[in-house]
Amino acid sequence: MGTPEVISARSPRVAAARRLARRNFRGRERRFLAEGPQAVREAAGHRGSDGEPTLTELFATAEAAERYADIVEAARASGARVHLADADVLADVSQTVTPQGLIGVCRFLDAPFEEILAAKPKLVAVLAHVRDPGNAGTVLRCADAAGADAVVLTDASVDLYNPKSVRASAGSLFHLPVTVGVPVEQAVQGLRDAGVRILAADGAGTDDLDDELDAGTMGGPTAWVFGNEAWGLPEETRALADAVVRVPIHGRAESLNLATAAAVCLYASARAQRPRRTG
Repeated sequence: MGTPEVISARSPRVAAARRLARRNFRGRERRFLAEGPQAVREAAGHRGSDGEPTLTELFATAEAAERYADIVEAARASGARVHLADADVLADVSQTVTPQGLIGVCRFLDAPFEEILAAKPKLVAVLAHVRDPGNAGTVLRCADAAGADAVVLTDASVDLYNPKSVRASAGSLFHLPVTVGVPVEQAVQGLRDAGVRILAADGAGTDDLDDELDAGTMGGPTAWVFGNEAWGLPEETRALADAVVRVPIHGRAESLNLATAAAVCLYASARAQRPRRTG
């Protein structure tokens, strides 16, 4: 399959990859970085809605290329250009304290909101006013684990392609449709018109999640709207929902963090939507 190209720190390709740490360059090039074996493995197997490979380039140290030979081979098989580089070069590109020796350059992969609606989703996570990239990536990972059909990041939320978001998603970014930049009002109305019930997750919600489950109201298509971890959802966003639901605190904890609350809510819906076993 050929020998990977050895590349230096002065290469224009390294400089181009390094610039992707900045949002304006990511938007201009419609490229982002995926770091580490898990993210790169998932990127190598992903194709966009146009059928084109998502991974375009891979930078690897010689040690990582040997350790993760299967990932390097998958990247090459997908059509990505593979470069070998010294650890110092990858450290210069990496956004982590301890780089793992693999950095992929990927095409943007967000889907149009209309495509998500056309697929008639049953479970959606809407991130409204989520500003922390680690939270955004972790909620995306929770949505993937719960079997959600899509994730929506509104225009008031963090950049999906922030390196911390990508890293926190642990590869889930490549598993389910994600749309970005949709105003929350448009997201809610579009989902409601598609027959999806809108639930806002808020610690001060008037409805209790346990009561919703006991009442059997959560079996239909549902979109959960999650807000900022520090100050929750604005009143105008809560007013858009069909119900504002709190996760009950049965112990003495002051509250749950955003990702934990999102996991509880999404799994509750996933369980309610599962067909009941008979016999």
